[in-house]
Amino acid sequence: MDRFQLVINGAEAINTYSELVDPVDQRNRLMEQARPKAAGDDEATVMDDDYIRAMEYGMPPISGWGMGVDRMLQVLLDEKNIRDLILSPLMRPAES
Repeated sequence: MDRFQLVINGAEAINTYSELVDPVDQRNRLMEQARPKAAGDDEATVMDDDYIRAMEYGMPPISGWGMGVDRMLQVLLDEKNIRDLILSPLMRPAES
């Protein structure tokens, strides 16, 4: 799994990633995460054999990158706070 970010003037402009698609490695990781469940931890992860089976059939490499318009505007307009550029309204309590 690889991941990096492009940061311009202290603001994240691009976020990139790749996902783990090796079924042997992923099975080992999921088994390790499932051990607490077997020991009685109700909030722990269960083993996902269907996911591993899908990987074994041949999951292609997964990667991508994301560049938000709001982040690019933050850089271009030299805004210090990204909240000033987000188009959707802030969550506020409904007035009674």
